[in-house]
Amino acid sequence: MYQSIRSTASSANRAVAIALYADTKRLPVGYSDLDHGGVLTKAIKRAEFSAAAGELSVLYPTGGAGKVERLYVLGLGNRKKFKAESLRTASARLVRAAWKAELKNIDLRLIPGAGKADADTIGRAAGDGIALANFHFDHFAGSAATSGASRGAGTGKKTKRLNLSVTIDSEARSAFKRALTVGESANLARRLAATPPNVANPRYLVDECRKMSRQVGLKCSIIDAKKAKQLKMGGLLAVGKAGSTPPAMIIMEWPGKTAAQSKKPPIMLVGKAITFDTGGYSLKPPSGMAGMKYDKCGGMAVIGAMQSIAKLKLPRRVIGIVAAAENMVDSGAYRPDDIITFCNGVTCEVTNTDAEGRLVLADALAYGCKTYKPEAVIDLATLTGGVVVALGSICAGMFCGDKKLRTRLFDAGDATGERLWNLPLWDEHRDLMRGHHSDIVNSSVKVSRECHPIQGAAFLSFFAAPNGDATKPGDISWAHLDIAGVADTNKDSPMIEKGPTGFGVRLLTRAVETW
Repeated sequence: MYQSIRSTASSANRAVAIALYADTKRLPVGYSDLDHGGVLTKAIKRAEFSAAAGELSVLYPTGGAGKVERLYVLGLGNRKKFKAESLRTASARLVRAAWKAELKNIDLRLIPGAGKADADTIGRAAGDGIALANFHFDHFAGSAATSGASRGAGTGKKTKRLNLSVTIDSEARSAFKRALTVGESANLARRLAATPPNVANPRYLVDECRKMSRQVGLKCSIIDAKKAKQLKMGGLLAVGKAGSTPPAMIIMEWPGKTAAQSKKPPIMLVGKAITFDTGGYSLKPPSGMAGMKYDKCGGMAVIGAMQSIAKLKLPRRVIGIVAAAENMVDSGAYRPDDIITFCNGVTCEVTNTDAEGRLVLADALAYGCKTYKPEAVIDLATLTGGVVVALGSICAGMFCGDKKLRTRLFDAGDATGERLWNLPLWDEHRDLMRGHHSDIVNSSVKVSRECHPIQGAAFLSFFAAPNGDATKPGDISWAHLDIAGVADTNKDSPMIEKGPTGFGVRLLTRAVETW
């Protein structure tokens, strides 16, 4: 894996990458100096040559000895159907090819062959693909893995630590650098998500957030279990009661760039961080428990987004809240039939201890809405298996009644490739969550599994309200993103290797950036 990727202004690299559309008939003038021995002109005319969307080809010029040894061609697909995802995928393949060739420098020349695709889109897409492909989680590889075929992202070698410098066209350089910054933050989220639960417990996340906040200029404060008890955060405390370390609520604040911005109502990002989920006394089956370290991915997305927002110095005040707990089993663990009280006074009968994420989010949302009076709230959580049944791993489920916020998030999703699909949330859904011995229940699947993913959003609506007031659901600009289907993947793709995806970091950063 590359230790770092940076953009440079040098152009003396022996490896050059260009982009071509699949329907290119004549070599763009901007690439004519690379056509050593007619290598490009001849290639374009061959029937077997392909610049299909997301594909990568490599040519070896013969007429320019000492100048360009490798010429990579990134496929953009059909000119009229160009999508940024094509360049993301091809750029990711370029990084993997660079790994195998052990390159240290690549000259990335895209603008001359990009046609009408603007420089900002091209720079961001190339940066996204390169940054996300530059991730391989081998932090716990031991002596038996030093020559394993899985090391080095499929190269069959031990992972080497290299530095790759990328020269890119001046028009796209700013957007490219920006994308690298955000991509590095997405990779931070992936690293934290992949870290196993015997290491990444709530206390570990507290330490990591404090360290990261110091590095990038975020204000970081912690509500520990003692403080949570004073604040009557019954949801956070109940879920984390049996954990290996006490639960915690981590709050990170970016004030904006000016004093005036720091006084405005913030955008609030809230993430679920269940560091491991056994299901509690509503125990998961063995097949459902593997991979539950990824139940913290919503919170990790918020951590990554807060890092990138601070690094980019975005001109908006942003609050990031991560509710961290470990859902385990022992004699002190919470049970089905327990009734708990949240910090906004709402009572809840626990009908399923495996519907725990909404309990920690409830306290985070209610506390955040009351304390910070945000302009808008976005929460992310691996909340339900039902959303995976509904939408698969193609997009995340969104529940948002505010048309302006919904459009903003849709646009950010389209721009970053982290797509969303809106699902309904009506009063009838909230009525499903009404309790008999308490205000609400945390899951109504005991009665019916109807609209399973919506039940989670309906539950949270009692807490995402002005001042956390449960009598005013829907009266705040709020979006709930259920990322259960997209938070991790069980197979490699050109851009994302098997494991956590970092979904949400680029989406949230883009949304805040365009606010």
